[in-house]
Amino acid sequence: MNPRASRLRSALFAVVVLLVVAVVLMVAFGIKTELGHPAAAPVISTPEPSPTPTPGPQVYQVRFSATGDNLIHDGIYKQARNRAQDGGYDFDYAYENVKDFYSQFDLNWINQETLLTDACEPSGYPCFATPTDIFDSLYDVGWRAFNVSTNHSYDKGALGISSSMEFWNSTSDDVAWSGFYDLSSYDNYTYQTVNGIKFGYLSYTYGTNGIPTPSDTQYGVIYTDQLDIIQQQVAAVRPNCDVLIVSCHWGTEGSHTIHPSQTQLAQQLADWGADLIIGTHPHMIQDCQWLTAQDGRQAFVAYSLGNFLNFQASADNLIGGVLDITIQKTVYPDGSQTIELLNPQIHGAISHYDGGYRDGRVYMFSDYTQELAQSHGIRSSYPSFSLEYIQQVLEANVSPEFLSQNQQ
Repeated sequence: MNPRASRLRSALFAVVVLLVVAVVLMVAFGIKTELGHPAAAPVISTPEPSPTPTPGPQVYQVRFSATGDNLIHDGIYKQARNRAQDGGYDFDYAYENVKDFYSQFDLNWINQETLLTDACEPSGYPCFATPTDIFDSLYDVGWRAFNVSTNHSYDKGALGISSSMEFWNSTSDDVAWSGFYDLSSYDNYTYQTVNGIKFGYLSYTYGTNGIPTPSDTQYGVIYTDQLDIIQQQVAAVRPNCDVLIVSCHWGTEGSHTIHPSQTQLAQQLADWGADLIIGTHPHMIQDCQWLTAQDGRQAFVAYSLGNFLNFQASADNLIGGVLDITIQKTVYPDGSQTIELLNPQIHGAISHYDGGYRDGRVYMFSDYTQELAQSHGIRSSYPSFSLEYIQQVLEANVSPEFLSQNQQ
């Protein structure tokens, strides 16, 4: 054999042996993938089960407004009749400037000072009857809770009571009203649920302008001096609602001063179980106060919200207030709950009419202008009426902690 060929075969044999050895070593010590990671058998693992989350508290909120005396003088409903196209009454104009303001709230309450009835002829002072067409405008603005217990509740006798009750009972299911009670049992109570919070309402008045309870009526008002009945009602309603709102038609008419009878009854109501006490009747704005009840709860009272829409002839009767307060319910996993009243504020409201009591309408003070104030019909008797005058009245009668920043 050629020695050169023999050496070539020996070299090839050596190369083959080396390749075989290399392959064996690669298999023994792991072959790397193209991505540079060692090839390995997949590992299957079972994930640990997630722990069951601990339930937290549930929080419910209602931003609530309360508005003072909606006092419908004859000039107001006559203007509404002139604006109507169908022979009825169109009150939209009177409230259109406050519609945006009330749209901020989850629940709006108002004191309907005068009877709503179509069974009696419309009339103004001293014995009022207001066409029920006004309700459409009030509902359109956003009011869903109404007080009807006032010193004018008996202005039209038994017919006024029965026809007004019939009307209120015919309104929408989302409307709550209170103020007329079955005088044999006193147990026809009013409840309303909004955003998961259940409200109970009670309403009382100091009197009815000397008009006694009609002999032929089953229903009527409860007076603020009937303390045994009031306490009985509060005790009955309190367990069935989250928040108890009591409206009181009380105090001295035409006065910014809070009468001792108001503070005394407010404290009693808080001690018995009321959370929020709304005062009406003086036709002028009065201050607010936090109250500590016997059980340690914090209750709140607005002693008088003053007038809303009206045609009275005194400058201070045209300056009212709207209570703005947030009510919060917290429900804990063990079933217990707390109620908090948060950030109460008073927003000024101005009842405006032009000269000769024309074009009556309402504005929020934050939207009122000096030009409007200068054109107010009240200036013929009170030439000092102005934005500055309104500001002074609000600041003099509402504590700074309760007066909206827009009014200071």
